[in-house]
Amino acid sequence: MKRGKSPSQPQTRPPLERMMRIHAALQHGAHPNASTLARDLETCAKTIQRDIGFMRDRMELPIEFCAARNGYFYTSPVESFPMLEVREGDLFALLIAAKVLKQYRGAAFEEPLAAAFRKLEAALPDTVSVRLDDWDQAVSFQQTSMAQRGGEKIDKLCRAAAQRRRLEITYRTPGADAPKARQVDPHHVANVNGQWYLFAFDHLRKEMRTFVPGRIQSLRETGHTFTRQPGFSVDTHLAGAFGVVAGKTTQTICIRFAKEVSHLICERRWHPSQTLRDLPDGGVELQLRLNHLAEIRPWVLSWGGNARVLSPPELARQISEEALRILDRPTGAGGGKC
Repeated sequence: MKRGKSPSQPQTRPPLERMMRIHAALQHGAHPNASTLARDLETCAKTIQRDIGFMRDRMELPIEFCAARNGYFYTSPVESFPMLEVREGDLFALLIAAKVLKQYRGAAFEEPLAAAFRKLEAALPDTVSVRLDDWDQAVSFQQTSMAQRGGEKIDKLCRAAAQRRRLEITYRTPGADAPKARQVDPHHVANVNGQWYLFAFDHLRKEMRTFVPGRIQSLRETGHTFTRQPGFSVDTHLAGAFGVVAGKTTQTICIRFAKEVSHLICERRWHPSQTLRDLPDGGVELQLRLNHLAEIRPWVLSWGGNARVLSPPELARQISEEALRILDRPTGAGGGKC
């Protein structure tokens, strides 16, 4: 009859702690075997054998079994137990990861990410001592706006993209009278500036399209898998986009900014293709290589009279027309109190 553990008997030690205890016994030269180690560590012999196998095969420790001594030993000197070296910078990186995680509270994958972080934190050696509370008070991430809905939906999209499962979605396009059914092959899910996007091959349009998960009314798996589009990568797909709207024809955008805002323009990297040129009057000229104008247009308008489009003429015309519409809008039309 097997003897069960009493309620007061301690649970088995974490694997890392067990292996460190095994290492110490081997270093001592006592030739312990699985049975003696299992008794000392309050676990079973099979667990000890798995630990030793991991130490030998994965950690590449020189462990052998001596039949004459009926125990394990090191065939060559081992100066220290091979562990990941955890520096203060490593802990800071974990802290940053936790801060980023807080931005996505409510998402279906929040708890799995939090659980993974707790496991990493628990695995840190006791010898590491850092005042994380001080760092916690010194660093934060703030988002002025974030998508409020769709956590569970995003989780399903991520899983479908990872497992290459074709989906049928009901999608509401802005301005459309009613949502439409689409079959899509989800290639990538990305969070860009606080907003989630799905990049998928649209079987209706026969090309890669960008979808906003919040506009998906319903989704279901079709039961079919798909092959990824050859050469697709989200970085390449968005290389010429100012945000997420990509086109096919790349052109040079040239915008001149007044002295009053030139320091703000120079302080940030607005696009990977950007180049800056200082002007004699203290202003700055910004050049970008983009393949779509939809997202650069409202950005230019946000700078008001401090920005002037030099090229292309199409963008300059669009900015001028939009500015005139703002000026010509009758008082009270579309305005008033909220």
